[in-house]
Amino acid sequence: MHRVDLNNRDLAELPPEISDLKDVQSLSAWRNHLTSLPDWRWELTELRFLNLGENQIREISSGISRLANLHTLDLGHNTLMSLPESIGDLPNLTRYLYLSNNRLSTVPASLGLLVRLGYLNISHNRITSLPESLGNLADLRELRLYNNQLTAVPESIGRLTNLRELHLRDNRITQLLAELGNLESLRVLDLRNNALSQLPSSFARLNRLACLDLRANRFIRVPEFPGAPPAPPEARSALEQSRIPARMGGGSRKAWLHCIFMIRVYGTVN
Repeated sequence: MHRVDLNNRDLAELPPEISDLKDVQSLSAWRNHLTSLPDWRWELTELRFLNLGENQIREISSGISRLANLHTLDLGHNTLMSLPESIGDLPNLTRYLYLSNNRLSTVPASLGLLVRLGYLNISHNRITSLPESLGNLADLRELRLYNNQLTAVPESIGRLTNLRELHLRDNRITQLLAELGNLESLRVLDLRNNALSQLPSSFARLNRLACLDLRANRFIRVPEFPGAPPAPPEARSALEQSRIPARMGGGSRKAWLHCIFMIRVYGTVN
């Protein structure tokens, strides 16, 4: 048997019979009542896909590193307060790491060892700072960090040159570093509901940016970058009401086509 589906079964624990299925490659126990995981769980070393989302799991042991074949791991919507350093010892975790809606205040620096990971979601937690090692995730395409307690992002994020989407809304970020202008593949940048009052001029280099959301910040004016296309009428109207110049973005692409900026002074209107 290569796949076990235990979704939505009102389980309080994983059935011990699963421990005999040494060749299982996919285990999904989403939306149950699990609070902990048995040690034998880490002996299923052929697993590629593991979904334990929407339970009440409080802790993940260091034994998770035995699942060296995992490419997808979903631990979202649990009650995790910390992650083991050994989570970085998953060399084949390339597709998806979902940690949203937990109680994490920090993430281990060992996450930076997941250099082939494509998608990382740590949204809806209590994270106040991020390790510089996140800049080592060279293959990352999408990073979701919204609804945390971040006041800044590490300089190293500017090394994520394959990143296409960066979601930072609903934090407490007061300033963005110029290094973000190095994100040459970035298409989507969501900065809604922070405490930003200006953007670095390096944003003019974000030539592929198609969607930039600045709503609910503290802008008095937005820098006007040379060569930026004009906003469409509906976006320009919103900007003019806020006395903010209606030109933004870098390069020659008409970034306005896919995302309308709805900026208000001091973020009083969303």
